[in-house]
Amino acid sequence: MKGKNIFATRWGVIGVGAFIGVLAPLLQKLGNPGNMGICVACFERDIAGAVGLHRAAVVQYIRPEIIGFVLGALIAAYIFKEYRPRVGSAPIVRFVLGVFAMIGALVFLGCPWRAALRLAGGDGNAILGLMGLTFGIWIGTLFLKKGYNLGRTQPTHAAAGWMLPLIMVGFLVLMLIFPQAEGQDKSGVFFYSLKGPGAMHAPLLLSLIAGLGIGFLAQRSRFCTMGAIRDTVLFGQTHLLSGFISLVVFAFLANLVLGQFNAGFAGQPVAHTQHVWNFAGMALAGLAFALAGGCPGRQLFLAGEGDGDSAVFVMGMIVGAGFAHNFGLASSPKGVGPYGVAAVVIGMLVCLFIGFTMRKKIA
Repeated sequence: MKGKNIFATRWGVIGVGAFIGVLAPLLQKLGNPGNMGICVACFERDIAGAVGLHRAAVVQYIRPEIIGFVLGALIAAYIFKEYRPRVGSAPIVRFVLGVFAMIGALVFLGCPWRAALRLAGGDGNAILGLMGLTFGIWIGTLFLKKGYNLGRTQPTHAAAGWMLPLIMVGFLVLMLIFPQAEGQDKSGVFFYSLKGPGAMHAPLLLSLIAGLGIGFLAQRSRFCTMGAIRDTVLFGQTHLLSGFISLVVFAFLANLVLGQFNAGFAGQPVAHTQHVWNFAGMALAGLAFALAGGCPGRQLFLAGEGDGDSAVFVMGMIVGAGFAHNFGLASSPKGVGPYGVAAVVIGMLVCLFIGFTMRKKIA
């Protein structure tokens, strides 16, 4: 299967961004929450609730899109002989970065993908989030310039790379065995929301197919929202940024066609107007993504192609979602949670500590 990878070209990345940009509003139209056709952080948070890591009853559902992201990337990696099982160093650091990336995202109420989709849906609060994301990633680039590095990856057993994909297959099988029963918030092993964002979802099969398609194409194109900003800031390269912009533009057009565009700051779906913390939450998330080497979507795709480091980061995000809701850190449409501000401050201090202490002198 050798030959030029057209998806990795600039037009290929633009095409993948357009595909995601159109698909996300369609998933919203089919039942996913407002301005949340796809949100990696929110969807992983819902999975954390479904398996009982938190008890926020309105955000509990096994999101098939996340399963599809990992398995779609796995399929693409195998077809194109890019499945490379590997692990690196500092797994506990990657886990902690995943925890704080999730906490920052849930203070803002969305990952970089959702920030883009919120903007495309008319949510002005997303502007503050994207500014914060860029600021956090910029701080991360300063550490990268000073020799920050979590260590090289090493080849490992194929089975190690299969761990997260197998977990996702397990979730899917259990979801099919224990589907949500009418009017019940618990079915077999999983919790299910009866109201709120967790109760809003597109049909399972369509969500899974969408996730598989995105996972496949994103693995081929190396699509990454954090990488788009990092590469622009560090090297002046706009290759990945063109895909990010394409996502916003096509999501905006799709929302116009579907009648889902609603410009303003107040009353936006699953959003709040505390601008300082919209900025700060995403600044924390952006810094954590930069230090970990990828946005939450990219981490799922890398895990699908065998990257054990990314799998650890993903598990950190899922556990972080449990912390965020159990400890009053996550925001709601009413505003930041009671301990969300403290969590952002602590998270920034932890990430700065990691950035300063895990550097190698550049010869």
